[in-house]
Parts: sequence; C-alpha cells; structure tokens
Amino acid sequence: MSAAQDGRADLRRQLHKVYGWYTGGFLAFVVVLALLEQMGLPKRYIGFVFLLATVVLYAAIGIMCRTTDPIEYYVAGRRVPAIYNGMATGADWMSAASFIGLAGTLYLSGYGGLAYITGWTGGYCLVALFLAPYLRRFGQFTIPDFLGARYGGNAARFIGVFAAILCSFTYVVAQIYGVGLITTRLTGFAFEIGIFVGLGGILVCSFLGGMRAVTWTQVAQYIVLIVAYLVPVVWLSVKQTGVPVPHAVYGVQLEQVSAKERELMADARELEVIQIFAQRATEAEAKLRDVPKALAADRAAGQQRVAELRDLDAPLAEIQAADKALAQLPRSEQAAREAYERARAAAAERARPLGGMPPHAQQHAGDPQGSEAEREAYELSRRNFLALVFCLTVGTAALPHILMRYYTTPSVREARESVAWSLFFIFLLYVTAPALAVLVKFEVFNVLVGTAFDELPGWIAQWSKVDPSLLSVSDVNRDGVLQLGEIRIGSDIVVLATPEIAGLPYVISGMVAAGGLAAALSTADGLLLTIANALSHDTYYKMIDPNASTTRRVTISKILLLVVALSAAYVAAQKPADILFLVSAAFSFAAAAFFPALVLGIFWKRATSWGAVLGMCAGLGVTVYYMAVNQPWLRSVFGVTGPAQLWWGIQPISAGLFGVPLGFLVIVLVSLVTPAPDREVQRLVERLHEPGERAA
Repeated sequence: MSAAQDGRADLRRQLHKVYGWYTGGFLAFVVVLALLEQMGLPKRYIGFVFLLATVVLYAAIGIMCRTTDPIEYYVAGRRVPAIYNGMATGADWMSAASFIGLAGTLYLSGYGGLAYITGWTGGYCLVALFLAPYLRRFGQFTIPDFLGARYGGNAARFIGVFAAILCSFTYVVAQIYGVGLITTRLTGFAFEIGIFVGLGGILVCSFLGGMRAVTWTQVAQYIVLIVAYLVPVVWLSVKQTGVPVPHAVYGVQLEQVSAKERELMADARELEVIQIFAQRATEAEAKLRDVPKALAADRAAGQQRVAELRDLDAPLAEIQAADKALAQLPRSEQAAREAYERARAAAAERARPLGGMPPHAQQHAGDPQGSEAEREAYELSRRNFLALVFCLTVGTAALPHILMRYYTTPSVREARESVAWSLFFIFLLYVTAPALAVLVKFEVFNVLVGTAFDELPGWIAQWSKVDPSLLSVSDVNRDGVLQLGEIRIGSDIVVLATPEIAGLPYVISGMVAAGGLAAALSTADGLLLTIANALSHDTYYKMIDPNASTTRRVTISKILLLVVALSAAYVAAQKPADILFLVSAAFSFAAAAFFPALVLGIFWKRATSWGAVLGMCAGLGVTVYYMAVNQPWLRSVFGVTGPAQLWWGIQPISAGLFGVPLGFLVIVLVSLVTPAPDREVQRLVERLHEPGERAA
C-alpha cells in the first residue's frame, strides 16, 4: 500500500471516529432536551436552543476549517473519501425542497408528487454514467472551468457563468426562504428577521472555509437531517399501526385513506362547504365582468360595515378588524382585477372534493376510459407528469453545485463510488417521503377533521401567524366543526408540522425544524459557493486578471459570496413563490443550459465552441421565455399582460422540456457547419475515455 493510500485510510478512520461521536452526542442532546421539556422547560426555549446549538456547531466547523489555499477552498484538497463525499452530496442535495416540500407535495397531489422522486433519483444515474467520472478526470474546479477548457476561449465560459448564477441564485432563494420559515417557527421572530438570522449560519461556513468547510459541515448536517426526518415518521407509524417500519405499512394506511376519501366526498357538510366555495367563485366571476362597479360596491360595503359597528358601540377589536379590511381593499382597478382573479381561482380550487386535492392513489387526473373531456384531462395530466420527470432527471445531472462535489474526491474511481453513496443516502429520505405523506393524511382525515373549532390544537394558530398562506382554517358553513374543505395546508409546512399533527412532544418538532434548517443551510452553502466561485474564479481570475494572487482570488470570492447571500435574502423576503416551484425552475434552467453542452463536450469531440455557445443560449433562452410568459409570479415581474400560451399544455415548471432538445439540436447543427476543434482539444476528449486514472 502506498503512502497516499495509507494517508487516505488514516483519514477515513479518523472521520469514522469523529462523526460517530458526533452522532451519539446529537442523540444525547435530543434526549436531554426531552427530559427538560418533561420538567417544564418552555417550548420557546427549546426552539431557541435547537437553533442556537446547530448554528453554533456549524459555525465552529467553519472556523476550524478556514483556509485561503485555493485547492482547499475550491475542491477541499481533492481528498474527501467516497462515503463522506456521498454523505455531503446527500446533504447538498437534501434542500429545503426535498426535506420540507417533497412530502408536502405528495400530501397535496398524491401520485403526481412521485414525479419528483422519480426525476431526482433518475438524475443521479445520469450523473454516474455520463458526467461525474469524466468531469473528475478532466480535473478543473468548476463547471464553467470545464466549458472554458473544453470549448476554448471565454465565450462558453461566460455563458456557463451566467447560467450557473441564474440557476444557483433561483435555487438559493428557495433555501433562504426555507431558513426563514424554520427560524421564524423556532424563535417567533418575524419572517424577514428570521431570514437574516438564519443567513448568519449559512455564511459562516462557506465564507470562512469554502468547499473544505462546506464539505465537513454538510456531513454533520446530513446526520441531523436524516435522524430528524426518520424519527417522527417511525413514531407516527408505531402510533397508527404498531409497526416501526413505515415503508412496510403505509400501503395499508393508503387503503384506509382512500376509504376515508370516499366517505368525505359523500359527506353532507363537506358538500355544503363545496357549494359555498362554488358560490364565492361565481361572485368573483361576476365582479370581473365590471371591475370598477364591483370595487366601488366593496368600498361602500366596507364603509357601511365600519359605520354600523361604531353606531352599535361594538367591541374595539371588531371595529379595528373592519377598518383593516377596508384599508386592504385594492386601490386601483388593475389591483382589484388581480385580487378578484386570485379570489376566483382560489374559490374554484376549493369548490372541489377533498379541499381541491386529488384522490391520493389516483394516477392522473381524468379517466382514460371516460368521456372525451375526461380522456383529454388524463392525457394532459400524464404528459405533464412525464415532462416534469424529464426536466428533473436532466436538471439533476446538470446542477453545478452538485457536479462540483465530484471534483473533491481523490480519484475517478472514488468519484463513481461517491455517486453510489449519494444515491444510498438520498434514498433513505426519498423512500420515506411517500410514507410520511400518507401517514400525515391519515392523521388529518381521522383526527383533525371533525374537531370542534374551539378544541383545535394550538399549533394551528401558531402556524397561521407564521404565514396564513401556509395554514389557515375558517368555519365556512358556520357549524362549529372543522371540515376538510375548511382547512388549507401549504406544502411547505407538512413535514415541519408533522410532530404536532401527530401529537408528539415539542422536542421532536424542534428536532425536525433543526433537520429542515440543516437541509436548507447545507444546500445554500453549496449554492452560494458555486455563485461566488463562478464570479471570482471563472470571471475575475480566468477572464479579467489571470495574474491575481491566490489570496486575492479567495478574498474576492468571499466578498462576492457575502453580496450574493444578502441579495438572495432580500429576494426571499419578498416571498416570490413556493419553494418547490423555485427549485424546479432551477432544474429547468440547469438542464437547458448545461446538459447538452456537457454531454456533447464529453462524448462528441466534433462539438465546437460556437455550437456550445449558441446551443446554451438557445436552450436557456427558450426555457426562460416560456416561464416568463406562463408562470403567474414571473408574468407579474416582467409585466406580461396577455393570455398564457402553453405549448401542448405543458406547465411552466417543465419549461426545460423545450430547452434541452433545442440545445442539442443547435450544438450539433452549428458544430457541423463550423471548423472542428483543434487536435489538442479533440485529444483531451479522447483521453477522457481511456482506462485508468490519468487526468486530461
């Protein structure tokens, strides 16, 4: 055995010991807090302790791993063992979308949510087969680095930098949004303050030590998040079935959920709620026919309500509520039109059985054996399911912050092994998410629904204060009892609220929140590092000042990282869209911009610089355009007022479906009509496929 192999073996043994003690310490920490809760420690203090302890721990790792060495800062010295790189990649991957949003999406959409699990998991197969080993063998620091070296010149590098920043910034906004959500729930801070408090935990790792600090912090974060995710699901499984393996019994629970769905769809009080929402949708539709008249009528009614309450000497709280409702009325015809549109869409959505949710086990909307309209709905639903799977699969294989992780392994062989370990560590969460969704739905249907409003658990009011769009209840039919149609649960809180929904001790809620925080922080660290490196290494060093010292390059990277983090926090504070849409948009951007250029750059030596540049621009351009003209929030950002124009009914979340094939087509056609790359570049591509560990 060589000295290098001895050194790697010693490092692995040391890491096993350190993280073994760390795992035991974390479990002991949770047990101690549970005992303190039983002794009367207030819930608010438990939340503060979880937040403070985890952030301080990650900060300590960041401080211990601080460095200005470029190799350590950008690729962790290329000495991370495969199993730990797999664990770090798992944490990097387990974003707020996976930890917070995935089970919530499965809860709300049932079978349709499996597109995320299928796509994200399949993407790692593409990474293992087509990208990770070849990128590691090429031996660069970043994805724009590879594009610059493979295609020559700065044009491909510049487009790569722009695309990396676009998809990573979109992704990191979602993570910081999740950080704000969790911090607010743990501490009671305002959402905007919670964002910037959590941001400190993100910055201290990536700012001080770059990839070196981020790697070892992500290993610690993975341990926290996977324990936090599994414990409440196992507990819920035992509570409902007596079996501690939720994966083995959730099929039985799904049958009971399906039976309860049929019961609720025939319940007279649920039908009454549906009728009320249908009436509200009709009223909103009528207002849209004459917006100025409707707005004037709403103002007059609001003023009359305030006057009546004052004449009756009503309680001050009622008068203030009426004043607030009057003040919140739209101030312009355009604002009123948008408000009535939102009200009509929301009411129409809830004027459907099961609060607008499809039956959990139903594969797609519509019926392939039904009427023409039902067959059309089925085909459209299936088409969008497959389109989303495609975008998530290809996008996973092209995300810069994930591909960067495979630059950190000691060898090409370990890069392949670390992909396998990544799949294993990700599998532990993904195989649990469907079970969690079913178990939570069983709990809501059988425990929460039918409860009197004055007996609802306190967590409902607490989550409503965090953000009413995430959780709200209202006695629509005024019978004093909660119906399923009267509760609105956002996908982003299902996992975080699971312990409270199940009636578990609050310390479990704190642990789950800490796990969600670890997931968001770990991904945000990797994303911010990707953006900062793209600006400092690929733009400043490679394109502006090739003679810059290593210290100057790392310093500039840290400054840019801080600027980007603050910018992303500001955008997240505006609550632009739900976490899952932001993340999925990033996947479409990455798929369209990078996947064709990376795959053809590795497997087709005839691919040229002009082909790559124009292909990346075409793929990314059509993807951004399709989202901008069809996604509601982006339409408002870009001032798009015309009707949405869906191509073949494909939703904007799957815009990469059009960008990826266009990118391949443009690269191939342009490459065939432009001069072939020089012999040195072609030889680089050939050497990528030679056996052995030799780098290009």
